Amino acid sequence: MASQEKEVFRDSIGTINDSGKRNFIYPKKPKGKFTNYRTYVSWILLTMLVTFPFIKVRGNQFMLLNLSERKFNIFGYPFWPQDFYLLVISVLVGVVFIIVFTVIFGRIFCGWMCPQTIFLEMVFRKIEFAIEGDRHKQIKLNKQGWTPEKIRKKALKWTIFFIISFTIANVFLAYFIGGDELIQHIKEGPFVRLGTFIKLLVFTGVFYFVFTWFREQACIIVCPYGRLQGVLLDNKSINVAYDYKRGENEKGRKKIRKDEDRKALGYGDCIDCKQCVAVCPTGIDIRNGTQLECVNCTACIDACDEIMDKVGFEKGLIKYASEDNIAKGEKFKLTARLKFYSAVLLLLIGLLISLLFVRNDVDATIVRLPGKMFYTEGENIKNVYTFKVINKTVKHIDDVSLKLINHKGEITMIGGNTEIKKQGLAEGTIFVLIPKVDLKSSEEKIKIGVYSKGKLIETVITNFPGPIK
Repeated sequence: MASQEKEVFRDSIGTINDSGKRNFIYPKKPKGKFTNYRTYVSWILLTMLVTFPFIKVRGNQFMLLNLSERKFNIFGYPFWPQDFYLLVISVLVGVVFIIVFTVIFGRIFCGWMCPQTIFLEMVFRKIEFAIEGDRHKQIKLNKQGWTPEKIRKKALKWTIFFIISFTIANVFLAYFIGGDELIQHIKEGPFVRLGTFIKLLVFTGVFYFVFTWFREQACIIVCPYGRLQGVLLDNKSINVAYDYKRGENEKGRKKIRKDEDRKALGYGDCIDCKQCVAVCPTGIDIRNGTQLECVNCTACIDACDEIMDKVGFEKGLIKYASEDNIAKGEKFKLTARLKFYSAVLLLLIGLLISLLFVRNDVDATIVRLPGKMFYTEGENIKNVYTFKVINKTVKHIDDVSLKLINHKGEITMIGGNTEIKKQGLAEGTIFVLIPKVDLKSSEEKIKIGVYSKGKLIETVITNFPGPIK
């Protein structure tokens, strides 16, 4: 019964009150070592997010996810629908990496690298602190009537929030249509590209809604990662954790009094100041243990360290640690499960790198024209094919021809040799003629080479029907 009472906090979330209504969180402005580190990391990640759609590598946009035209660039490498298998392996690598990362470090991704957390805590929340003040000032402002001061501050904050949301929507649009295309749209104006502009406003509204009102609910209610960590975490996973053995001792927490010997009285180092709760962006009490709502943002670590420093106690009452580290003093070590995940991850990374190295800049497809039988011309057999050659590079490929490699005979291209524009497609019809004596079966496998200025750039194997032997 006692253990059930201790776990009663898990029956509800901090953002919902007893009547079932939204309980708005007003976290205190965090400060400290980890907050500074997270700020530096967020600057780097925000810079990467904003610049990636406009950086070019060998003429390719650094990151592009153009779904409508099925063009994808990952780190400057173009991926076409024919490279879908590489995309699948890349996604698998990402999923397994997140699994391994979560098994070791818990939900640290959410607090340090997730765009939702970075935008909310490092952009929107900082603007809110600058305009409305810290926790208590924000609560006071929201409780008072619509005074000129409140109208001025709210109008300023919401205007800035809308501008930033509009900017974020433009940046994300650049990932889907291309940085150059976005700049062209801006130059032409919203009325020329009205459809795109309306979509832009819709996404601006979504971002504005999320960062102005929905906020931490996205992490608690919408994001599936919090549920995933419940499956992946174990007692050896490193999380932001409260050292309950040190903090509680025998008699639990207690407000501090001058010149008292807390250890002799049986009390722990936690002075129940609740500063860890005040700074939490999801409104939880980390002292209750690992929880779904915790995003490992480390704000509670900085707040607790500051209090410990003031009262003269050792820092680290809240820290990065595993359950076994706190309960048994065990150091982190590789488990069988972690070794298995790591091995799978390394195999997938090795496979992806290998496939990237053998991936061609040209992809060719040659198929027989449906419904057509082979022709007999004297001692030769002729078949009709259609071909498609995709140029994945940012350079033109000139004087493209097709030739037989493992059979004697000839290939006639309708219209003669062709060229393929950068990141373009060439297609057409060819006649393949092979002497009957060179055919060993009625379904011969032939190899056709794709040449540019006499240089072999791709090979294709296809069937060549002929008379039954």
